[in-house]
Amino acid sequence: MATMDLRTQIREFLSSRRARITPEQTGLAAYGGNRRVKGLRREEVALLAGVSVDYYVRMERGSLAGASDGVLEALAAALQLDEAERDHLFHLARQSGAPSGPRRRRPAVTVRSTLRQVLDAISDAPAWIGNARYDVLAMNQLGRALYSPVLAGPRRPANTARFVYLNPEVARDFFVDYDRIAGDVAAKLRMEAGRNPHDEELIALVGELSTCSELFRQRWASQDVRLHRSGRKRVRHPIVGRLDLDVESLELPAEPGLHFIVYTAPAGTPTADNLALLASWAATQQTLATEIEAHNG
Repeated sequence: MATMDLRTQIREFLSSRRARITPEQTGLAAYGGNRRVKGLRREEVALLAGVSVDYYVRMERGSLAGASDGVLEALAAALQLDEAERDHLFHLARQSGAPSGPRRRRPAVTVRSTLRQVLDAISDAPAWIGNARYDVLAMNQLGRALYSPVLAGPRRPANTARFVYLNPEVARDFFVDYDRIAGDVAAKLRMEAGRNPHDEELIALVGELSTCSELFRQRWASQDVRLHRSGRKRVRHPIVGRLDLDVESLELPAEPGLHFIVYTAPAGTPTADNLALLASWAATQQTLATEIEAHNG
């Protein structure tokens, strides 16, 4: 994938959202039993959004430039968009109105030493910092232990999207809810593509995954989007077994685009006990690594 054409993104997103809604879901009468289109017709979306048919057709063909917030809100309501989809629509509109420019490579992100200190100060919960492309930028000791299957490859920074789609056998063993995880990864990458359509590294990642994974191509084509949110993650760790983890994903206002992710478990649960075992194992591994380094030195 050499580029992510913004007009194509807009066209495919709006048409896919229109196709999933029936007239009955909107309160419109479905005249005639032989509808040639799946979901709503363009004129029905225009009616629901309170705009002319010509204006909606122009928007669905990829032109959101100049659309007011009021029009976008009305369109989001007409298409029954959820919060993530609404945000995605607004991202696409902002990018549509922005001056066109070449693909751009973002400067390499260096995680500040104070953030690394915060990570290292968290000793009883896996924690890491990543970006919207799923690059793993920094981890604490327990985070490295938890994600040891993800870190097994030599490529750096490690990337959980690549792990999920390009190492599916291991990823299916590791993630209990692999299918949901795979869908969320593609949906969050799609969200980032709307926010930063000229990001060269994102374009390269989506191109690589599209080339190498049929599953990714299917999930990407769905046009689904997701927000980075808190939730649950269930893994089968090769050392300590099953872990049912609560996940908090925190945006870092001083570091746009970065997320601070922490995994915890309620005290007294099997997962809390297994996390303690994992911490003991991680400390042993760290000790061994230090001893080897000292011996080699």
